[in-house]
Amino acid sequence: MSIVENKKAFYDYFIEQRFEAGIALEGWEVKAIRAGRAQLKEAYVIVGNSELFLIGCHISPLPAASTHVQPDPTRTRKLLLHAEEINRLIGSVERAGYTLVPLNLHYAKGRIKLEIGLAKGKKQHDKRDTEKDREWQREQQRLIRAK
Repeated sequence: MSIVENKKAFYDYFIEQRFEAGIALEGWEVKAIRAGRAQLKEAYVIVGNSELFLIGCHISPLPAASTHVQPDPTRTRKLLLHAEEINRLIGSVERAGYTLVPLNLHYAKGRIKLEIGLAKGKKQHDKRDTEKDREWQREQQRLIRAK
């Protein structure tokens, strides 16, 4: 079940592969995500000393968050993957000019997971082609419904 989608990622990038990663979260963050207070729009994934980190994901703290914790809504969060997956992703990012993009935040077996995509950037004409195809699909659906 999806919590938050990053629709902008599909507009800006060609998604080649998808990976499901765990996230190292604090307690107040889990409560806020379950309340639907997360945003992935400006988030991105970086590689640092053989680890993956999610940067720019905004999780708004609940007003009833614990009094002894100072919540930081945009803190850097570590992503949890198997070592061979991380090595494969690092190789693709460094060698082939790919980037890692967060696609959606969802539940898997009661846990909160992040789906990241191995992506290649789109040029402006690619974005226009995608938009044109999408509008054509909508028009086809309208024509089929009208009959």
